Amino acid sequence: MWQRIIHAGVFGGEDVAQIVHLPTFVSLSRLFKVKIICDISLKTATHCANRFGIPRPTTDPTEVFNDSEIDAVVVITSDEFHGPYAIAALQAGKHVFVEKPMTLSLEVAKEIIDAEFSAPNGARVFVGYMRRYAPDLNAFKHEVASVDCIKFDDIPAEAEKYRKEKLQALLGQAWGIPSADLSPEQMNYCCLLANLGSHGLSLMREVLGGLPSEVLASTDNARWYTTMFEYQNKSNDERFTCLYETGINFVPRFDSQVAIFGENKSVSINYDTPFVGGLGITVKIDELNEYGEKSHRSLQTSYEDAYSAELREWYDCIVNGKAIKTTCSDAVEDLKLFKMMMDKYPAYKRAKGSCGSDEFLPSGP
Repeated sequence: MWQRIIHAGVFGGEDVAQIVHLPTFVSLSRLFKVKIICDISLKTATHCANRFGIPRPTTDPTEVFNDSEIDAVVVITSDEFHGPYAIAALQAGKHVFVEKPMTLSLEVAKEIIDAEFSAPNGARVFVGYMRRYAPDLNAFKHEVASVDCIKFDDIPAEAEKYRKEKLQALLGQAWGIPSADLSPEQMNYCCLLANLGSHGLSLMREVLGGLPSEVLASTDNARWYTTMFEYQNKSNDERFTCLYETGINFVPRFDSQVAIFGENKSVSINYDTPFVGGLGITVKIDELNEYGEKSHRSLQTSYEDAYSAELREWYDCIVNGKAIKTTCSDAVEDLKLFKMMMDKYPAYKRAKGSCGSDEFLPSGP
């Protein structure tokens, strides 16, 4: 039976694209065909084109937006270009896959939502929270309820300067103060929240049923961040504390997990590095059995990687009109959570000023 193939244009050809995204598209060639790749570095775009069988490399974004054969656009560039490229693609009537974070500021998020609302061809946005599409996530939620890449140096100095200026301006919007008033610590904090942080925080929202009622405390110790959230149990109105921690040091390891501790049962989901394909995602359960003895179980419901599961889901959303789980409006909830956390960011780490008000909170169409 004939199966429609989605013709895609990709923005961004750096390490994550080379190690994860482009190989995944190749493995799903029955669903997707990448026709063009655009990168600020022509050498990078050409290398990716040659390596992954992409017909056309370019440094000109308009070639992607103006190509009538392109059905969908994949935005895996640096954060400051997520908004402009997603909006331009939507205006051209092309479906959009944008890597998390969708953007860093609520202002730009509203612009994306507005563009999606008025997009021709029914174009929609799919935000790439790949961990929320991991096959083992449902097992985790059920238990809670009961390689190589090559970098090139041909990026023009003007383009690098422009990129940094756009990022600085976007970070200023995120904090609600002039970008010149940001301290280096504030910039690092926001960037880490958007990149590493949005994986865990988005997953936390889905598993625990939304935003916390309050951020109790936030600390920053040499780029190691700890936050305490207060949640309210919707079933019995009792309150409980959620501890979030993220950071980067020089020890070469990858450890990412979400753990729920109950009185008689604890459940965790463990994610290994996404840079090595085929590593299983494990759900671990410790509980008391009917004899009051501690028992341990481990579940692996699939060996399919989360990126493949995510792209198959996106394909289903485009071709069959399936509802998107990680929508623009869902991604805005992360920006609201970032804002709650930034409001509690230690005062002595700030250059001057403070976070802006919550008056600007876009709503979905």
